[in-house]
Amino acid sequence: MSLVILGLSHHEAPLPLLESVALDPDTASDLESVILRSDHVTEAVVLSTCNRTEVYAESLTFHGALVDITNALAAACDLDRALLQPHLYVHYEDRGIAHAFNVAAGLDSMAVGEAQIVGQVRRSLSRAQRAGHVGPALNALVQQALRVAKRVHSETEIDLVSGSLVQAGLTRAEAELGGVGDLSVLVVGAGGMGALAATTVARQGAAEVVVANRDQTRARSVAGRVGGRALPLAELGSALAGADLVISSTGSRGQLVTADDVAAALAVRGGRPQVYVDLALPHDIDLAVADLDGASRVGLAELGEDLASADSAPQVSEARELVTAEVAAYLVERSTQAVAPTVTALRARAGQLVDQEMARLERRTPGMGATERAEVRRSVERVVDKLLHTPTVRVKELAQDGQGGSYARALSELFDLDPRDVSLVSAPPTIPGEER
Repeated sequence: MSLVILGLSHHEAPLPLLESVALDPDTASDLESVILRSDHVTEAVVLSTCNRTEVYAESLTFHGALVDITNALAAACDLDRALLQPHLYVHYEDRGIAHAFNVAAGLDSMAVGEAQIVGQVRRSLSRAQRAGHVGPALNALVQQALRVAKRVHSETEIDLVSGSLVQAGLTRAEAELGGVGDLSVLVVGAGGMGALAATTVARQGAAEVVVANRDQTRARSVAGRVGGRALPLAELGSALAGADLVISSTGSRGQLVTADDVAAALAVRGGRPQVYVDLALPHDIDLAVADLDGASRVGLAELGEDLASADSAPQVSEARELVTAEVAAYLVERSTQAVAPTVTALRARAGQLVDQEMARLERRTPGMGATERAEVRRSVERVVDKLLHTPTVRVKELAQDGQGGSYARALSELFDLDPRDVSLVSAPPTIPGEER
């Protein structure tokens, strides 16, 4: 079986297409279920964020999995496959592992080094675990990717350059409105990005922070932490007029703020300007807002351009070197684990042969004492150990160079190991719970 990753992201896909493939958790889980109906896929987890949608799959056959995953993704997003396919990328096995580690560490994000992706990856894995869509292969991969991400953020200085989308949006807004300290800020959405936005503007001294969200319990929780107030989403239209800065990041499939809404708010404000920062995918704020006098709209396309320069920072190079070393270590460990069942089965087979020969000796020499019999067993076991030492060591050495698979198969053939014996000692590990 092999790892296959298929997806599209801000690197190549146009923003309207990314909006079309943005999936909420329920839709992502449904997509995993459809993919797992394929004869070519045994495990699947979908990661959908504000700048990427990816399918991680454990496949039995590469091309079959690729076709079925592409078809399932196109159907889930109600897109023509011909429109989707030119923008898709595929990572396989070693490259897939490297990609997964880089994604979790934030090194493939629009805001390079951003930490929010860690939580998004963790939640995607947890959701797929609860649905029974992941097994030992993908669970081990994603759990290790999360551990690598933790190392990147704790052992490198990536956080010094990991400007978030929120901060990039605030920088744009301040160029239009001045410092945040004198502004009334309306945050639409109380998820991870909305909470970060509310916390950031409050920390920078916003005069007022209002949090609008469908779930009022969540809205009150976020607003309470920053000394703001909560607002039902139904009152969003009337609240716009009182906001100098609006930051929106929801999982809504339709526009929450129209150009007419903003025009009405501007009329009430009597010429005082507004900035709308749209961090959502699909977008929450009408693109036509940018054409209104007195209003500015900033979206992911503009923020991506602002953040592009961070990729060349020395701290990013340091983080990438750590990830590269982690990928190499993971590949060695995985190769060693792959040959371990064959080695175990080989030694078990040898132990069975020793037992059989000792039983035969006991029948032929009933008068032999226990001491002599034990010495004979030790002598036979020493001979067996010496015979198996070289092939056992060699298969582990070759595994570290990525050549253990063919050597393990050769051992199975030469020693006539029953495939069922090998499978018995290669049972998948218990899947641990979500990493906290």
